[in-house]
Amino acid sequence: MVLLLFSYGLLLGSFFNVVGLRVPIKQSIVAPRSACPTCGHQLKPYELIPVISYLFQKGKCRGCQSRISPIYPFFELLTGVLFATAPLVIGWSVELVVALTLISMFIIIVVSDIHYMIIPDKILIWFAGIFLLERIVWPLSPWWDSLLGAVTGFVLLLIVALVSKGGMGMGDVKLYALLGFVLGFKLVLLSFFFSTLFGSVIGGLLLIFKIVKRKQPIPFGPFIAAGTLTAYYWGSELIDLYLQFLNTAF
Repeated sequence: MVLLLFSYGLLLGSFFNVVGLRVPIKQSIVAPRSACPTCGHQLKPYELIPVISYLFQKGKCRGCQSRISPIYPFFELLTGVLFATAPLVIGWSVELVVALTLISMFIIIVVSDIHYMIIPDKILIWFAGIFLLERIVWPLSPWWDSLLGAVTGFVLLLIVALVSKGGMGMGDVKLYALLGFVLGFKLVLLSFFFSTLFGSVIGGLLLIFKIVKRKQPIPFGPFIAAGTLTAYYWGSELIDLYLQFLNTAF
């Protein structure tokens, strides 16, 4: 089952790449067919096998021999790994469906945010419908924790966006409202903590090594994805450890 999930992740990761690259610029995800951006060579089915085609072609287009961005196989492989490891953390329960949906949304959002610095409303609306259905069938306990989490995520990120005067986009605000609905009150707060922690550390390292310049915009979507999955997977255990530490210390 783990190998099957890995295979599904590879295949869907290829599709998520297309969605993340086309939806923000209002292109159809069905047509035109995938092609080399340099020479326009339309890719054959055997050139679209996730990861394997990239390795077999040595990262080059068969038509013009121009380099193919490694971001494509990277996200295909990442999706496969995340799909395969999700049940090892979540377990083989109905909540695994929510986890796989969350991973799918994050892959699309991260691809979009890295390329265009945009989190498309269309993607958020689409996944909001899926998460609404999932949380009706498999609600949090208590059920109103989803509503409290949604309000908390929205208000918290809205305050940050207003204070930062554009440093945080409205796409991030809408995304956190949706994440709050999925995670609930406690975990959405923990998600924000980890997201800002990862963003601060990695952003600081990028500045130190002069990979980015001061005041240069950095997409926050990847940090939200990493921070949210950390909170979603291990948040309850981390909160318990923290409370035990407080009880011991005081």
